[in-house]
Amino acid sequence: MTSSPHTGFGRNEADLGALTGVRSGKRSFYPEYVRSAERLENAVRALDRISRALVRTAEGPRGLVEAVVHAAAEHLHADWLLVAVADGALQAARPRFLLLRGAELIDDERLLPAEALPHLHVLRSRPWEAEDAGGGPIVRVPMTLDCEPVGGIAGLPGFGVDVADTDLAILRVLANQAAVALHNSFLLHAATKLRGKTEMLSEAAQRQARELAETQQRLIEAMQRQALDDERHRIARELHDSVTQDVLSAGMTVEVCRAELAVEGGHEQVVEQLTAAKDLTRHAVERLRAAIYALHNGSEEPPGSLPVLLERLSSVHLPSDLKVRVRVVGTPVPLPGEVEHSLLRLAGEALFNTVMHTTAEQALVRLRYRPERIVLTISDDGDGDPAQLRKTLKLTAATDLAGVHRGLANMQARAKELGGTMSIRRSELGGIMLLLDIPLPLRRNGKAAP
Repeated sequence: MTSSPHTGFGRNEADLGALTGVRSGKRSFYPEYVRSAERLENAVRALDRISRALVRTAEGPRGLVEAVVHAAAEHLHADWLLVAVADGALQAARPRFLLLRGAELIDDERLLPAEALPHLHVLRSRPWEAEDAGGGPIVRVPMTLDCEPVGGIAGLPGFGVDVADTDLAILRVLANQAAVALHNSFLLHAATKLRGKTEMLSEAAQRQARELAETQQRLIEAMQRQALDDERHRIARELHDSVTQDVLSAGMTVEVCRAELAVEGGHEQVVEQLTAAKDLTRHAVERLRAAIYALHNGSEEPPGSLPVLLERLSSVHLPSDLKVRVRVVGTPVPLPGEVEHSLLRLAGEALFNTVMHTTAEQALVRLRYRPERIVLTISDDGDGDPAQLRKTLKLTAATDLAGVHRGLANMQARAKELGGTMSIRRSELGGIMLLLDIPLPLRRNGKAAP
């Protein structure tokens, strides 16, 4: 099949028009082709501007709005170009509008050109009407996000600029992508703000944890001091209520005997011995009073661990010349303050009993830290009888001896409160050994110690 030249030319014209998008009745397509190429080049440049504008989200919402204004104005060669965000939309966007005129950026409504004010009002309050520019040279497109209008772009193209549908499409792309970028910027800044608050809360929590730890440490130190002070005061009371009174009574008895013998006469040697005994009792009372004063006023020592407190305790059992050594075996572990207090009291009572009821000259306090238990022993080289003490303890537990030997029973009860046991044995030094075996984890009043 053949076709006339005119028929063939008409088909070629139609094909070329379909390929280029150019519609012309002219025999030459070159002028229209040039204009189409120019539009294509402008579109590519505009897309480049869009890409450069929308990657500036790190500068914050304002930097992004400025980039959009410049990109749109450059594409239209605009005399002025306005980007505005609708009221209530994109809350993080600042400023809410921005107008570019020449090289000047304006975000103060009082400085806007009069012809831009109506378009600002539409974009802010009725963004869905942005497509209808109301005729005239002004170009206006909406800014949408999730199919909802959130603002728009309005501008006055430069002289001689022919705005085509392609240009409007480019402005819509720019506006819509700007809306997405502004929304992401809002989320970024909200997340940054939230992260800042979280960091502040974290710092506050860490500060409170440090303060709590410091408070707990001060509390433990106070309990340690209190434990040692309580033991000092208890010993001081024992010395004042029993030993001092006994010595004073002995002194008074010696004085009465010395006076009677002096009246009768002929007993000069005995009187001389009684006078010496009186002096000894007076010195003993002075030493006891000094010891009591020292015990009541010795609470200024710094706090320490259980081994340190045992070392200090070993020096307060006056007025005896008992020499006390403290030996620690194993690696010390931190213990609750109340538990350390109980162990310290047990050791103190044992040493006091050694001073008051035996002829011991030496004592050994041994603290053993084992993986599953703590063993505390107090040994002496005195004349005590372990078998007799065990018998007395058993009798005390079964009957009430009006307070006599209740100290041993109280010590046994205290050890039981910690979940442990107390036993009385013969010491390697020759006297009594009191052995306290406390399992780990420690218990207090039948409950696990904190």
